[in-house]
Amino acid sequence: MRAFEMPPHARMSLAQQLLVRALTAWFWREPFEDKPIRWGTRLHDWFLLPHAVEQDFRRVIEDLRKAGYRLEADWFAPHFEFRFPVYGAVCYEGVDIELRQAIEPWYVLGEEPGAGGTTRFVDSSVERLQVRVKGLVGERYTVTCNGRRLPLQSTGTHGEFVCGVRYRAWQPPHCLHPTIPVHAPLVIDLLDLAAGRSIAGCTYHVAHPGGLSHDTFAVNSNEAEARRRARFFAFGHTPGPMTAPAVEENPEFPSTLDLRRQTGRFAG
Repeated sequence: MRAFEMPPHARMSLAQQLLVRALTAWFWREPFEDKPIRWGTRLHDWFLLPHAVEQDFRRVIEDLRKAGYRLEADWFAPHFEFRFPVYGAVCYEGVDIELRQAIEPWYVLGEEPGAGGTTRFVDSSVERLQVRVKGLVGERYTVTCNGRRLPLQSTGTHGEFVCGVRYRAWQPPHCLHPTIPVHAPLVIDLLDLAAGRSIAGCTYHVAHPGGLSHDTFAVNSNEAEARRRARFFAFGHTPGPMTAPAVEENPEFPSTLDLRRQTGRFAG
């Protein structure tokens, strides 16, 4: 159980333990003997998005139900909202745009000399969010982030797309690629291709929009959510004429826009 994130409520912990016990009982009775699937870079591209995680998890619950373990996916809805909170959502011209936290692995750096011995820093300066778009007419509109076109992927539902945005949130003294600046705030634009301008958008700030820092920790989940909501503005799109950015195709990570990489360069 140490590999799981500790849930904030006892009932969530019980549901988590029930899932592990059901999987253990199932595999003990019917060991998995199929050939594993080599997902490759999709593990760090598609399966780090909340949409993909939810789809994959529902398939696991469905398999458990077929095996005789009557679990319900809705029992774990609090876990999903706790792990992938919504930053904010807007609706313009019939197009819904939602920003939600996604998973971004943190890399452990090499050993460096420190006070009293050696230390190994963890690079937590890079974060990822998911952009979900509903009601998008691709021939008329597109969505950009900081002036770059999003690699929107269809969810299988007409007019619904998702993708990930990887960006540098902080610039600590010990991190990978220390010369890459912070990309925040993230400006999401709904670009009208025919008019050649952004008709609406939203802005997400990684920290306090005014550059302040909180002196105390949030006393409860309500205050923590209020602080997160205050970093999202349902306005702030790019003004004036705007040229449609080129499509950036990354064969290794087709579902992720990495703002750290220069336009058209995907090596490394």
